[in-house]
Amino acid sequence: MRPKFSKPAQACLLLLVAGAAIASSHREAPFITTSPKVDGTDFYMFRSYEANKSAFVTLIANYAPLQDAYGGPNYFTMDPNALYEIHIDNNGDSKEDITFQFRFKNTLKDIQLPIGSAMVSSPLTQIGGVKDLNDANLAINETFTVNVVRGDRRTGTSEKLTKVTGGSTSFEKPMDYIGEKTFGNAAAYKTYADKHIHMVNIPGCTTPGRVFAGQRQEGFAVNLGGIFDLVNATAAQITNPDLKNAFAANSVQNKNVTSLSIEVPTACLTAGAEPVIGGWTTASMRQARLLNGAPASGHQTSEKAGGAWTQVSRLGNPLVNEVVIGLKDKDKFNASKPINDASNFLTYVTNPTLPYLLGVVLASDAKGLAPTNLPRADLATVFLTGIPGVNYPNAVNKSPTPSEMLRLNTAIGPVPYAEQNRLGVAGEILRVGGAANLAMAKDLAGFPNGRRPKDDVVDIALVAVLGGLCVINGDGNALGLNTVPGIPSITSACKPSSVPLGATSAAVHDGVDQATVPFLTTFPYLNTPNAGSK
Repeated sequence: MRPKFSKPAQACLLLLVAGAAIASSHREAPFITTSPKVDGTDFYMFRSYEANKSAFVTLIANYAPLQDAYGGPNYFTMDPNALYEIHIDNNGDSKEDITFQFRFKNTLKDIQLPIGSAMVSSPLTQIGGVKDLNDANLAINETFTVNVVRGDRRTGTSEKLTKVTGGSTSFEKPMDYIGEKTFGNAAAYKTYADKHIHMVNIPGCTTPGRVFAGQRQEGFAVNLGGIFDLVNATAAQITNPDLKNAFAANSVQNKNVTSLSIEVPTACLTAGAEPVIGGWTTASMRQARLLNGAPASGHQTSEKAGGAWTQVSRLGNPLVNEVVIGLKDKDKFNASKPINDASNFLTYVTNPTLPYLLGVVLASDAKGLAPTNLPRADLATVFLTGIPGVNYPNAVNKSPTPSEMLRLNTAIGPVPYAEQNRLGVAGEILRVGGAANLAMAKDLAGFPNGRRPKDDVVDIALVAVLGGLCVINGDGNALGLNTVPGIPSITSACKPSSVPLGATSAAVHDGVDQATVPFLTTFPYLNTPNAGSK
């Protein structure tokens, strides 16, 4: 099903990208660098495009950034003292209505080896080849549970997901891809990892879903080192589409992440007839930690955590915290809830610093590079409310509470992987020659309508923040972005005359093509991880 939108609403779709920025979320705030296991890197939310799965929505939250595949001998288990959550708002009030809570547990098997007359504990994670769940050659078995909470994440009704077969509430997580001698080639590891895709009963849902938690190849494409090295490229390079993949490398392609993936029936996420949902992921740690200076034998006995859950990581749209939120407020953003975004972070959105900084590092007139229609109502609409005609008005809340999160219109049908436009909805409008020709579009199921792994949010965001979409689609007054629901003081529009780069801004890119990243066409979608040894 593909709903029909008015022409102004169709054009508005393009502007949703501006709340994002130019990379995946890695080490984005001062505190989170000390706790990488709870550092969220990417969040995806999309209608499932696997064959015969169009009635489902897939939610993927990635954690533990920039994993080197060879990082043994302990590799990258998740934090058993942390709470990983995926939140869904299905009525536009910027509060979670459904939360999926992941908790992890590491169980040590003391594998002892006959060394002379003594039996001595092995120092390694594995002592031989690994093929099966809870393989006998693994010294550590990692498992997890998932609770679904309806209502407030801490006071709502909580119930456990169970395996369709056997009814267990404990789900096995695959060991990281140590290397080919342990697991075999990539195809063999995929066979092993696929054994950890669990069919689950979700309380409150009439149809089973699927869940997977495990290591995956980093799915983001970005010249990460160059970007943060004061955009180590020239203006001529990043404004010439012919130079994509010619001057920059995907610097994170050889890294891995840990994905928490769950496939849920769409009808189980939406509220009544309202098709639009918002989503974000968070991680929380206990308020207090005691360290044991003389731990007993046994795995993970050096720490005792207690106290209330304290949120330390938050992610909806990509890279908001890295290059939108000011340095002094990055930890504050990670600890915040969407309901407070308008009061806490509005100025960062309406008066963005990124265009100014791009002007500085590209040796241009900074003020001359940045769009001058300040405060930017287009960015406030994108970052805090969603797009008119797509994300609101809706059946439950005609004017959604301003907040930052991914928003997905589940009434728009999925598109098979091979037919997806890497620039999502924005790319389709560009492909057909503008919003007036949107009836010719074939793919309205990608970013900014949710986010799929293949969507090149980096390029879309660069174009948006520099005003390129305003130039392509005409006077911002025609886009319906003159006002922002819930923020009456923001009334400026996106006008082409305010974009100093003119048409050139529509060609901006980071030098790396998201469409060249390998993905699976079936759940859990992100690719088999890089091997630690070949």
